[in-house]
Amino acid sequence: MGIESQWIWMDGEMVPFEKATTHVLSHTLHYGLGAFEGIRAYAQPDGRAGVWRLDEHLDRLLGSMAVLRQPVGFSLDEIREACLEVLRVNDFTSAYLRPLIFLGHGEMGLGARSNKVHVAIAAWKWGAYLGAEGMQRGVHLRTSSFTRNHPNAAMPRAKVVGHYVNSILARYEANDDGYDEALMLDHTGMVAEGTGENIFVVEGSKVLTPPATNILPGITRRTLMELIERDPELTLCVQPFGRDALYMADEAFMVGTAAEVTPIALLDKRKVGGGSRGPVTERLQKLYLDAVAGRVDWMSHHITVA
Repeated sequence: MGIESQWIWMDGEMVPFEKATTHVLSHTLHYGLGAFEGIRAYAQPDGRAGVWRLDEHLDRLLGSMAVLRQPVGFSLDEIREACLEVLRVNDFTSAYLRPLIFLGHGEMGLGARSNKVHVAIAAWKWGAYLGAEGMQRGVHLRTSSFTRNHPNAAMPRAKVVGHYVNSILARYEANDDGYDEALMLDHTGMVAEGTGENIFVVEGSKVLTPPATNILPGITRRTLMELIERDPELTLCVQPFGRDALYMADEAFMVGTAAEVTPIALLDKRKVGGGSRGPVTERLQKLYLDAVAGRVDWMSHHITVA
């Protein structure tokens, strides 16, 4: 699937896709100082587009820019309406939204402060991030030789453009070695996350996930935690654990806006559980996909209809 659409919102105006460009000397292109979000809209039972947890994504977007000490000339309300308008003008009922805040050209150098801060919002149709087959059969991971960014070097709660070089190098390494994705450890050797996904491990009735100290605490992670806490058969445990927890687990899965809920079938040439999607993962995956599509009443308040 391509990333094309008819219109992209840029600094308050709808711009044709092919004209939504920026200068080669844009500061963010050189130094990575900017923030973005990945947000999904799903077709609802009435046929309209419903955006999942939109305000939470936008709150994190503006919070990321606050971490970077950069002012944004648009409010959350204005960016929210722009996201919905992008879906409407492109006639999308199901799509991936990409708000991006970046610094344009002007001053060059690490101390530049006067460059204009731009806001752009694009949308495109995007299927299963790790493949439709991976959603059913599970994906294969290797533990990366790259360590996840230290919290005092790159603040993990902020979704910063430049942070993702760490993820890209780990993903390239895993793919070149024949794996679908990478499992990243933190500076202490504990499990952190994937290159763009949070991790859950199933041990009997317990479901483990790392604490939000060495990871980007994802919004899909938050949703799965709510689903697990509501399940009378499961107990959520937020705690550190090593990669051997996955080797010995009954099941494991990755979650993210792009990845949704993707089973982990194998890590480092070892089967995880039975080596395929397990029953707990399958149940949570179905419930999540029902929720985002407007079929779970108690979670419908997370949906903003375009």
